Amino acid sequence: MLQKLNQRLEKLMPFITPFSVVAGVLLGDVLSPYAFLVPWLFAFMTFSGSLSTGFREFREVVSHPLPIFAVLIILHVLMPLLAWGAASSLFHGDAYTITGLVLGMVIPTGITSFIWVSIYKGSIPLSLSIILIDTLLSPFVVPSSLLLLVGTHVHIDVLNIMKGLLWMIALPSLAGMMLNQLTRGGIKQSLGAKLAPFSKIAVGVVVGINGAVVAPYLTHITGKLISIALLVVIMAAVGYALGWGISRLLKWERDISVSMMFNGGMRNISGGAVLAVAYFSPPAAIPVVIGMLFQQMLASFFGALADKYYSRRAGLRRKPVAVDRKQVIRS
Repeated sequence: MLQKLNQRLEKLMPFITPFSVVAGVLLGDVLSPYAFLVPWLFAFMTFSGSLSTGFREFREVVSHPLPIFAVLIILHVLMPLLAWGAASSLFHGDAYTITGLVLGMVIPTGITSFIWVSIYKGSIPLSLSIILIDTLLSPFVVPSSLLLLVGTHVHIDVLNIMKGLLWMIALPSLAGMMLNQLTRGGIKQSLGAKLAPFSKIAVGVVVGINGAVVAPYLTHITGKLISIALLVVIMAAVGYALGWGISRLLKWERDISVSMMFNGGMRNISGGAVLAVAYFSPPAAIPVVIGMLFQQMLASFFGALADKYYSRRAGLRRKPVAVDRKQVIRS
């Protein structure tokens, strides 16, 4: 029953987060008092997702580390700089909007990206390794990136942000990986499969509560809000395109290209929203929360494009070559 529920929830992922944001905005007064539960729920989600990852995955990709470095450069160099440049140009003087847009691009890659990678035949070991490395680096990378790009305009509580990332992401990830290693992967089926549907439900709950916290800033549609939404969509799409484009430029195989596309484009937006709400003024959370509306839908869109591309290539390879019978006879 839990396995069937999990499969149905996987198919509904592109719709769960937008629905949860809308529900959170509409039920702001009801859900906002439960904001204290969000860090606990997020730690549970991270732990559940990490049960499918073992330390041996590192050995499978360590001989070809270039894709990992390429994704990390996209995630923590190219995209944050692009976000900072675009946000500073369009929202000059609005420190919290700039902070929110940069935060949306410096947070680690999305844990749910490996679901999309598995659906579209990417490299699961590579994707899990990227997620793991990026997650473990996040307590150091995120605060330092924010301090470097926007630290002169807003107060950055580096120590508390690092503590939050360690508690919500790094420590649960290590715990899940250690259990996977100790059980030689058996925990993935015995416990991970049972927790998977509850983890996806928790995603919706976290998104809904975070939406409730910033509800007063989302109820009135303004030109500024529309501008923020458009920039968030464009930046997210650029992340997917960079991951795909760099992999195709380097002529990597389908599994690596698909993994780079999803890991370069997706972000751990739930974690970003938790950070934004906990450590910044609510306006800084608006760009991150808006990202929840579009991330899964963009993943579905780019996945469909990649699938069509490879299906077309496979069709061309199978297409029979026309043979001139007269030429064959003459030869």
